[in-house]
Amino acid sequence: MKGDKRSIGRVVDQPDPKTRFYLFCGPDEGQSRALAARLLQALGAAKFGISAAALKTNPAQLVDEAAALSLFGERRLIWIEPATNDIAEAVQALLGAESVESPVAAIAGNLTKSSALLKLAEASPQALAYTAYLPGDEDAARLVADLGRRVGLKVSPPLAARVANACGNDQALVAQELEKLALYAGASTNAPKELEEEAIDAVGAASAEGDFLGLADMALLGDLSELAQAITELPAGGSEAIPAVRSLQRRIMMLAPARARVERGERMDSVMASFGRALFWKDKERVQAMLDRWSAEDLATIAQRAGALEHSLLFSDSPPREALGEELLAIARKARSRAA
Repeated sequence: MKGDKRSIGRVVDQPDPKTRFYLFCGPDEGQSRALAARLLQALGAAKFGISAAALKTNPAQLVDEAAALSLFGERRLIWIEPATNDIAEAVQALLGAESVESPVAAIAGNLTKSSALLKLAEASPQALAYTAYLPGDEDAARLVADLGRRVGLKVSPPLAARVANACGNDQALVAQELEKLALYAGASTNAPKELEEEAIDAVGAASAEGDFLGLADMALLGDLSELAQAITELPAGGSEAIPAVRSLQRRIMMLAPARARVERGERMDSVMASFGRALFWKDKERVQAMLDRWSAEDLATIAQRAGALEHSLLFSDSPPREALGEELLAIARKARSRAA
């Protein structure tokens, strides 16, 4: 079955028990990932990852995992990212199985109209295929308002446009920003509040003035000595910790979809060329080195840890500079081990 943008939000927020396979594809991988995350939340499930390479080798594994009962009785969403046409045989077996316990979500990026996987998902009443396109400014502002309601924020059109612009119209980053703004404002679905300019000025993405991207790049490239020195030069009060974490998050949001394309078999030079003018020429060598060093799974883990760190910095009494330094140095040590 083919999904459309008018109903996709309702489809993932109120999943049909008969749907056992969700295919999120298209150029906006951030939106695809965000929709899969909403599905995961709506199901109240735990994410169980399987690689496309494993399913190519053993297509029956997908049916086995989808039919298996969880040891502790919790629900599972089987997650395949990045997905390719290599999983088509496994998905066909899934759709033909007598019954399954767990649905499957696949994030596939761009697929051609002739894609076997896309055709399979669109033709089956037990599957949903949705192609995510990058939103225009008007659609992005509407998306901000819709996502805001999910976390208890009432967002006016001007502020919705401001949030969308600060996040580059990236749905995943927008959702992350709104969660932070809701926490700051004390909003929830049970106690909705209007989003105010003051909240965006205080903790919004655009409030991170100055360039802290160098810290993020040092960590991701494993430049331990330079990073350690840079951290000691930060103000002792830790006022620059939040902007530094957000710079790390912005870099990860750039790297993650690009790395997923590499893992689907796209040539590195083609991926790098697709950045165009969005990437300053002096940064290209560093970005390629990061893409060579980190897997899509690694980048997702770093993004989760960065989000947790930001929450900790905003809402706990832990020393900001020390907490930031510990996390960045841990990333740098991991990067260094990858280069060894």
